[in-house]
Amino acid sequence: MRRATLGAVLAVAMMTAPLAGFADGERPGRFDYFVLALSWSPSWCATEGRDRSAEQCAPDRDLGFVLHGLWPQYEDGGWPAFCPTVARDPTRAQTREMADVMGSAGLAWYQWKKHGRCTGMSASAYFETARAALSRIRIPGVFSRIDRTLSVPPEVVEEAFLRANPDLDASMVTVTCKGGRISEVRICLTRDLAPRPCTGATARDCTLESAKLPAIP
Repeated sequence: MRRATLGAVLAVAMMTAPLAGFADGERPGRFDYFVLALSWSPSWCATEGRDRSAEQCAPDRDLGFVLHGLWPQYEDGGWPAFCPTVARDPTRAQTREMADVMGSAGLAWYQWKKHGRCTGMSASAYFETARAALSRIRIPGVFSRIDRTLSVPPEVVEEAFLRANPDLDASMVTVTCKGGRISEVRICLTRDLAPRPCTGATARDCTLESAKLPAIP
């Protein structure tokens, strides 16, 4: 994406193409790389979460970017999902422990069911790996100070992440939109959690000139 000046755009503001189809029932452990998906919680809450009375949308949570998931990915842009596995499902305690970074135990459970089983890992190893991946990415501090709904070019969000994470380049980061809002920042990582380029549909950024970035409640 073309770069933009974060400070200038946010100062003014202050005053999606889906991924390729997924393959159900694939053999666990067969994938090429990971996508670390960071969801802008206020966008999800504005479109879906509050209707469900979702835990992460409670007024006292004050959540910005949350860990949506760590997704196994294929080079062609598709991904495995809902894989059969002999690994035990996580306990309630294990999913509850992920709520601090994922917003809710329910999301942690669903991410395990859809994506974690496909890694070939145990539930505990999957959640530990997801935390390790998240710890390697610095979420720009500016996003903790969004106190009003902004209208920003998606590339400004990308540029903020690139500035905060010098080991990333634009080929490794994708910003998605949904319903005219900034939805997610997706970062592609090797199986060893090193940054790498995204491929296929995973590399398709939001094409809107400007999208809403809802305020943190």
